[in-house]
Amino acid sequence: MCWRPRLRLLRPRSLLGRMLLLTVLAVLLAQGLSSAVWLSQLRASEREGLVNSARSLARSMAASAGYFRSLPVAYRPLVLDQLRSMGGTRFFTSLNDRALAMQTLQPTPRSRAVIEAVSQVLQHQLGNELDISVVFVSPDELRLFNSGLKLDELPRSWAYYALTLEPLNPPVLVTQIRLNEGEWLFIASLLPEPYTSLEEEHLPSSQVWFLMLTGAFLLVAIGLLVHWQSRPLKRLARAARDLSLGDDAVPLDVSGGGSEVVEVGRALNTLRQRISRYLTERSQLFSAISHDLRTPITRLRLRVELLEDEALQAKFIRDLDELDLLVKGALQCVKDTDIHENIEPVDLNHTLLCLIEPYLAPEGDGRVTLKGRARWPYLGKPLALKRCMGNLIDNALKYGHRAHLLIEDDVHQFILHVSDEGPGVPEQRLEKVFEPHFRLAGRQQGYGLGLGIARNIAHSHGGEVTLQNLPAGGLRVTLSLPRREPTAPA
Repeated sequence: MCWRPRLRLLRPRSLLGRMLLLTVLAVLLAQGLSSAVWLSQLRASEREGLVNSARSLARSMAASAGYFRSLPVAYRPLVLDQLRSMGGTRFFTSLNDRALAMQTLQPTPRSRAVIEAVSQVLQHQLGNELDISVVFVSPDELRLFNSGLKLDELPRSWAYYALTLEPLNPPVLVTQIRLNEGEWLFIASLLPEPYTSLEEEHLPSSQVWFLMLTGAFLLVAIGLLVHWQSRPLKRLARAARDLSLGDDAVPLDVSGGGSEVVEVGRALNTLRQRISRYLTERSQLFSAISHDLRTPITRLRLRVELLEDEALQAKFIRDLDELDLLVKGALQCVKDTDIHENIEPVDLNHTLLCLIEPYLAPEGDGRVTLKGRARWPYLGKPLALKRCMGNLIDNALKYGHRAHLLIEDDVHQFILHVSDEGPGVPEQRLEKVFEPHFRLAGRQQGYGLGLGIARNIAHSHGGEVTLQNLPAGGLRVTLSLPRREPTAPA
């Protein structure tokens, strides 16, 4: 699917980035779940308080309605006038000859719960036979008398204290109860604090800030922790990359990290010692083989010269030459790849010029050309790198007649392309030519070790040697060497 490559691009590669990403996801998930649970409990608690307040308000309404029902019909308007004159009552109450029609508010879960609670209490207190209407109305749409007067058209003392809560202007709960034929009791009131609003409560800003500060604190703490723990790993990786296998190599510093990092460092030191010991034993073994083989080969040559049969003598000499060639090739392979040098900055421009100077025009034959230059010194083994690049150039001149060198250099790696004008290498043999003593048909020069030695030296520096047949003919050999760390321009 097309989204998978995008996810790979967004996925961080460093340990610090991955830990921070996992921390962010974990914090968001944990805080989101806890906030959702907390908010649901808060809403349930507020809804319970709202319903209880609505029931208390409904009982007061039922008491007022019962009081008016107990009064003679002629006294009811007089009592209402006295209540309006007193002011400050909880309800605004009026008697109308019909139920007033008003535009009600859109119902919400909280308004439905209030209306249901008020209706249940009123019907329980006053009886189910009465017509009761309970709705929520906006203050701007509120109508108070038969004439349809608005709230702001009444005297301030009549309804200001009961129906306004500036500057909020919350919805008004309007209850209309039919007392008898042609007489409706109108009761308008506000819900008590803190339930004046019918909107669902959102996550408070203080809670949002708390979540943000908690997440930021965790990110900083995790970032510092991972950076503190990954610093020994980076030092260990850098030391392993710059590892020297000589007898005088300094062991890696394994202090300053966790127990796992210390254990890896100790294992790497042990591995370095084993490899160094193996190389030393191999060198000694081949030296012993060289000494042991050269003596009988020389003795055999002396005996062959005493043979009178020239044809038989020629066969023996040919076999001894091949045996001597094999011994020299094996010794040269060990000698060229087992180079014990200290790692130091190498001026690759100077190294290449030393290698190709005899071939440059006008003094030379002009068979070698060079484009580009190394911008920084390279940290490596000077003689090994010189032998590696020299083998590539010699191979191009030997089999391709000319060598065209192209340098590409940046802070990440040094690349040297060596192209020739020869017949190239069959595609199925591109990897075989790196094997010791392998030579293509018709190419019997040398020992067949040059490319293999060059690749081994490149591998020891963390690099690679690759082959590519050019479309116009010829072979391109590419040497790529990663840089250990940026240095000053050469």
